Amino acid sequence: MTGEQHHITSYKTILVVLGVLIVFTFLSVAITQIELSRFATVAALLIAGAKSLLVLLIFMHLKYDQKIFKRMAFLIIALLAVVIFITMLDFLFR
Repeated sequence: MTGEQHHITSYKTILVVLGVLIVFTFLSVAITQIELSRFATVAALLIAGAKSLLVLLIFMHLKYDQKIFKRMAFLIIALLAVVIFITMLDFLFR
């Protein structure tokens, strides 16, 4: 473990990401006011996924972590995407 370098994220980056997360939150609330029928759920999930990605990369420092952790996180997210996809198929074709 010697020789590891820790990355320190600047306050500016953290505040920008926080601002983007707040904008995405307002956007997801605004989408509920628009009549998108079946696509409202898909749009909400896409916004939630973008927010999750920002939190994982910046606040959890996955962007600067070892490749094995990136691969494990990707596999978990891929599994979650498959589960959501199967659920959406059931939801859309009832």
